[in-house]
Amino acid sequence: MSYTKHFEVRWSDLDANRHLANSAYQNMMSHTRMAFLLDNGFTQKELVKYSLGPVVFYEHIYYFKEIKPEDKIEVTLKLKGLSKDGTFFAFEHDFYNDKGKNCARCEMLGSWIDLRTRKLKSLPPHLLQPLDNLAKTEDFKVLTKEDTRRFKVFPENKS
Repeated sequence: MSYTKHFEVRWSDLDANRHLANSAYQNMMSHTRMAFLLDNGFTQKELVKYSLGPVVFYEHIYYFKEIKPEDKIEVTLKLKGLSKDGTFFAFEHDFYNDKGKNCARCEMLGSWIDLRTRKLKSLPPHLLQPLDNLAKTEDFKVLTKEDTRRFKVFPENKS
């Protein structure tokens, strides 16, 4: 079973078209991920102890149905991918309205960095286990560093 958070659409969550703004989707997904992590031992104390910080490489959001002010929202979280050492992780979020309609889906890829060295870092086993125990998507994949560049997008410096 996936991890789930419930939200009410607030006035500040709306855009000029009076439906859920893109930034609100991102905030709700981030809140859902962080709630899962907090519920599973990723406390500030643990993150400081291991000098860990999460980073997002990308979030791809697919919109299926408008979310309007009167909707109650359920945001789910599943594990789409995980590297063997936990350095890389991919999550999938689904947004459902109170009628059970799937309104949006997001795929995100992230990693952990060492906040002192600013380099990618693997997870200690006691923090890797809760991620590995999260409900997995049907297309779950063991991630490698190559998966972070699967879209072949690279920086192009000016000089």
